[in-house]
Amino acid sequence: MPELPATKRRLAALGLLASVAVCGTAQGDIYVYEMPNGTRVVTDHQLNDKRARLVRATGAVRDAGKLAAQKNSPVFREDPATYDRLIQRYADEFGVEFALVKAVMTVESAFNPYSVSNKGACGLMQLMPQTAKRYGVFDIYNPVENVRAGVQYLRHLTELFDNKIHLVIAAYNAGENAVLQYQGIPPYEETQSYVKRVLYYKRFYATKSPIITADATLPRT
Repeated sequence: MPELPATKRRLAALGLLASVAVCGTAQGDIYVYEMPNGTRVVTDHQLNDKRARLVRATGAVRDAGKLAAQKNSPVFREDPATYDRLIQRYADEFGVEFALVKAVMTVESAFNPYSVSNKGACGLMQLMPQTAKRYGVFDIYNPVENVRAGVQYLRHLTELFDNKIHLVIAAYNAGENAVLQYQGIPPYEETQSYVKRVLYYKRFYATKSPIITADATLPRT
């Protein structure tokens, strides 16, 4: 599992941009607010909260992630259900199991859209810059773009490894070439642990409805 970034680089947002992806966007219907604690909120509606300071109203979805990340703020862990609708949208579009996508997101970033690993992987699905580029990502911290590309990559791996999920998960962590080289899960302690953790969460999410309630809590491993 990639390490969380250093404190000064840990950024926060409520992740409500996910609902924008489902509902569509129109000019000026994306709002970025700053809360008193420094957290930036991206949403598709105006907040009726006097504490919230409007930073920008924009119609450019692809710029919203960068805008929310422009100011450092306290460490923030998303609610596990925050991105369910976004995950479901792209899971359906690319034919990847919802539970697999959410399990990978759980282990990769713990729902922190601005997580950065010590290897340079970024965002909810911890995309490496070259993977993000392959799938046309403009703003790697934008939940919509990050999740879309992550699911596309999972689809590619699913096809490459003939739907053998343990190999798909291993390749997401160690790279497809490593899995091809060893003709199975590479003998890396990190990757072997990663596969077990993702499979654990996959089983957990598979028992839940696709849209988990807001008070859902993660199981302990």
